[in-house]
Amino acid sequence: MIRVAVVDDQALVRAGLRMICEAEDDLTVVGDAGDGIEALELVARAMPDVVLMDIRMPRLDGVEACRQLTESGNAARVVMLTTFDLDDYVYAALRAGASGFLLKDTPPEQLMAAVRIVAAGDALLAPSITRRLIETFASGAPRADPSTAMPGFDQLTEREVDVLKLMARGLSNAEVAETLFLGEATVKTHVGRVLMKLSLRDRVQAVVAAYEFGLVTPGTSA
Repeated sequence: MIRVAVVDDQALVRAGLRMICEAEDDLTVVGDAGDGIEALELVARAMPDVVLMDIRMPRLDGVEACRQLTESGNAARVVMLTTFDLDDYVYAALRAGASGFLLKDTPPEQLMAAVRIVAAGDALLAPSITRRLIETFASGAPRADPSTAMPGFDQLTEREVDVLKLMARGLSNAEVAETLFLGEATVKTHVGRVLMKLSLRDRVQAVVAAYEFGLVTPGTSA
C-alpha cells in the first residue's frame, strides 16, 4: 500500500485529490495539510511514501517545505503540483529535491501513475513539459566545468557520463539503452551508479545537476 499525503491551500483541491487516491486499491491517504508548515508536521507524523505538494501556499510555500524535507533526510518523495505549465517555481522545486511535478489539471489516471512511479523510486521525467521546463530554467543557471565543480564527477566512467547526458535529455532507460546499444538492465545499473557516485537521490536531481554544472546545455542534443 502506497501512503500518500496531500498538501494544498484549497480545501476543494485537497478533497478532490484525496478522493482520486482513495479510489485506488493500492493507495491510501494518510493525511492532508493546507500549507508548508502543516505539511512538515504531517510528514513527520504520518510518514507518507509520496507527498502531493502545491507550490504556492501561505506561511511556507511548497518549494521551501520540499527543501526542508529533503535536508532532513526524510524518505518521502515529493511531487509538486502547479497550475501553470511555466510556473517559475518549478525549477527551484526540482533543485529543492522534488522528484517531479504535475499540472493540477492532469487526468486522474496520469496522476495515479505518477504516484506509483515516484513511490517505486523513479522520477517524473517523461512528460515533454518537464524537459521544456528544465531547459527553460536551467538556461539561467550558472555554468561550471563539471570535471572540477560537480562533486563525484571524476568517479564516473565514460559510459556513465554518456548515460547521464542522455538522462539530461529526458530519455527513459529503454531509450538510453536503444541509443547506446545496451540492455535496459545494464542501463539501470549505470543509472544507479551515477546517482550513487554523485550523491543524488533520483533522476531529476541528476538532470538538474547536469544542466547546472554545464555537462549539457539547454536545447542541445547533449
